[in-house]
Amino acid sequence: MNQSFNESIKMLRIDIITIFPDYFREAFDYGIVRRACAAGLVSIKAPELRAWALDKHHVVDDRPVGGGDGMVLKPEPIFAAVESLTGARDRKSIPEKTRVVLMSPQGLTFTQSLAAEFAGTEQLILICGRYEGVDERVVEGLVTDEISIGDYVLSGGEPAGLVVIDATVRLLPGALGSETSAANESFTNGALDCPQYTRPPEFRGMKVPESLLTGNHAEIARWRREAAAGKTKRNRPDLLKS
Repeated sequence: MNQSFNESIKMLRIDIITIFPDYFREAFDYGIVRRACAAGLVSIKAPELRAWALDKHHVVDDRPVGGGDGMVLKPEPIFAAVESLTGARDRKSIPEKTRVVLMSPQGLTFTQSLAAEFAGTEQLILICGRYEGVDERVVEGLVTDEISIGDYVLSGGEPAGLVVIDATVRLLPGALGSETSAANESFTNGALDCPQYTRPPEFRGMKVPESLLTGNHAEIARWRREAAAGKTKRNRPDLLKS
């Protein structure tokens, strides 16, 4: 990247609030996220929630009121953590370019368009739930986005946080090798990407489509549009309906 580009970009700050910071110790040492960190496009830190616990034993969870299984993350340390990281005491005072995201199976489904929104922020705080989740007052008074990565339950929000970070960071300007890569990917235009092929032109009787071998850019573009529509219809017809 040239000097003028480096001066024009703003670094995205990502803070992951978790009780298992070691989970992320080596997770970002590979691929696009590592390169984005090295280029100064993003800063990723994982402070431990227990640092904001109010008692000498650093307790961050308690039993659910009314009874029930498991434990629930307490509101006090989470509010204290977000206030320390943003200066905001509640959702109303969260800075405009900051998103406070709770990873939760009860949240809205994470999408490519939401990843693009997150990539346009200046600070992204991810709260990783554990056990039976977090005290609902965190959702009511602090969180700007409650996000799920799918209709299933994980042991905690850490794996989901990795997904959100990877999908977001790769959309930062300059993170990908080609500026057109993200524009041609699945979901960007409301459909799946077309099938991709490489050499050799024939492998175990399976051939690369003739249209891709013609060198005719218009013919190749037409084939890719039709193949993308066909794959979307087979694998994700719900995208066509929406």
